Amino acid sequence: MKKLVSLILALVLVLSCAAALADNIKMDTLTFQFVPSKDADVIITGTKNLPELVQAEMAKLGYDIGKVEISVGTSYEATGEAMSAGTIDVGWLPGGTYAIYSQNQEVAVILTATRAGLSNDSENPADWNGAANKTLPTDNQVTFYRSLIYAAPTEKGKALAAKVNAGEKLTWEELNDCTWAVGNTSSSAGYIYPTMWLMNNYDGKKISDLSSVVNLGYADAFAQAAAEQVDIICCYADGRRDYEKPWNLPTDQKDDTGKQGMGREGAIWDELNVIGVTSGIYNDTVAITTAKPEINNPEFISALQTALINIINTEEGQAIFSVYSHTGYAIAQDSDYDAARQALTAVK
Repeated sequence: MKKLVSLILALVLVLSCAAALADNIKMDTLTFQFVPSKDADVIITGTKNLPELVQAEMAKLGYDIGKVEISVGTSYEATGEAMSAGTIDVGWLPGGTYAIYSQNQEVAVILTATRAGLSNDSENPADWNGAANKTLPTDNQVTFYRSLIYAAPTEKGKALAAKVNAGEKLTWEELNDCTWAVGNTSSSAGYIYPTMWLMNNYDGKKISDLSSVVNLGYADAFAQAAAEQVDIICCYADGRRDYEKPWNLPTDQKDDTGKQGMGREGAIWDELNVIGVTSGIYNDTVAITTAKPEINNPEFISALQTALINIINTEEGQAIFSVYSHTGYAIAQDSDYDAARQALTAVK
């Protein structure tokens, strides 16, 4: 009799689970896209286990997702455009990119990233330089980061670094005499906030006023700095942590994340000096397209918020999102990025 009761209870449990799954909202495909703030191969490799985790978490929350597709945009703008068109459902966008594409309500923020703070947060660039001041992570969770302007180990770059480390102010003429590597115009750390730094320190001058500027992704900017092909690069703080090992590897080798060696002999902390520190930049977003009703609705948004927060709070999730230095996610409001939209207006 006990065996029969146990069998009946087990059957009821199986049928209940099956009924729950049958009641789940079915989605054939959910598309995620990351912006190329790191090498595309590094991002794809680092996030390869994310689809199955999302499927499992969303199933608990009432969504049966057949497939989760992950890609990396060719540029920040490409991801923003794809989300605006509804060809990408969910994107990881920097604040500046989100500010652009949210102006016409084409995308909507659902989460803000939190990340481990850094041992350096001084607005004095000299405080960031030299091996003794090597930037390290801390346990403090922060909702902002900074952009740093670095002098490469070229003749001109070394001259700039020497002045900054001696406590002297750089002139516009000295900066304008250099070749700058900057990001796309919607990149918060690669373009927008460095532009604001110039405007605040050099009578409204902008990156667009510089004589010699090339547009490069971060990996290429560091490589060109190491090869002494550019004098100044702009990157999130502190990008040197991500390129410390490849900086000194032979050029025919790669590090364990796939970054190509850059063949330098000196430590990156000594050779790539900070010459400018921007104001704080609100952290990256997780945003959704507003073009698809099945994505842009309160029920789906709530489920995805919960799923991603649950995932990043696991050891495996921490490893996945470490590719962006994200250590947590918090519910976000569009108004959080009002300052980013104001920054865009200022740099136009």
